[in-house]
Amino acid sequence: MSLLKLACIDSKALPLFDLKDDAGRRRGYEPEAAELVVSAMGHEVEWTFLAWDDMLPAVRDGLVDAVWCGQGIIPERKVVVAFTDPYAIFDETVLVRKGDPARAPEDLAGYRVAAIEGSANMKLAVTLPDTVPVAFTGEDVFGDMLAALRNGDVDAMVDDDVVTVPLGDEPEYDVAFTVATRNRWGIGVAYSNPGLLDEFNRALRDVIADGRLEEIWTKWMPHLDFPLAPAAEGTESRQVPA
Repeated sequence: MSLLKLACIDSKALPLFDLKDDAGRRRGYEPEAAELVVSAMGHEVEWTFLAWDDMLPAVRDGLVDAVWCGQGIIPERKVVVAFTDPYAIFDETVLVRKGDPARAPEDLAGYRVAAIEGSANMKLAVTLPDTVPVAFTGEDVFGDMLAALRNGDVDAMVDDDVVTVPLGDEPEYDVAFTVATRNRWGIGVAYSNPGLLDEFNRALRDVIADGRLEEIWTKWMPHLDFPLAPAAEGTESRQVPA
């Protein structure tokens, strides 16, 4: 089997993914789903760990084959890479410090709200009335945002429900509210490599149709309904730059 180099950050964000172990292995929904899909394509995964901002350029420039790392399919990213059909769909949640009474957008007036720079989460953050969006990026952007919230450098943060809602049970954080944005996540592939995009989409269609992807979803996220239905034959995505 040949290796496919997939880019992601090295961060603790279960149930999506955890920090790599000493052998470079990863656990969580995303790495397990990636290994399933790539195996169905007849390849093996080799993870390349990069800073958040470096992942899409690395795909575009041919340094890695694809990015599989929490990439909401938004126009700004489609300028850089093509995206497969979704392998996940999530809503977005606002997280605050434990004891904060905010439970609605209007409660956040005057708050400094963290979100990943250029992300679907930031698109939501900038719509929250009378707040100050604070953009984050870097090697461990999720961990950095949590630390900033915990330490009082920001007052709230926006991220997908899959990683933020479980944190409401932790002693440091409360869930303020969730917005049903239905944020579609895809695998980013270079526009110069349409054959790989088609391979990914065929494999995704197969593992959704036979229930294998849903099994992994349920293993890691039993509290969330599996959001994907089998696609009709011939409905693979092929995007062009926005």
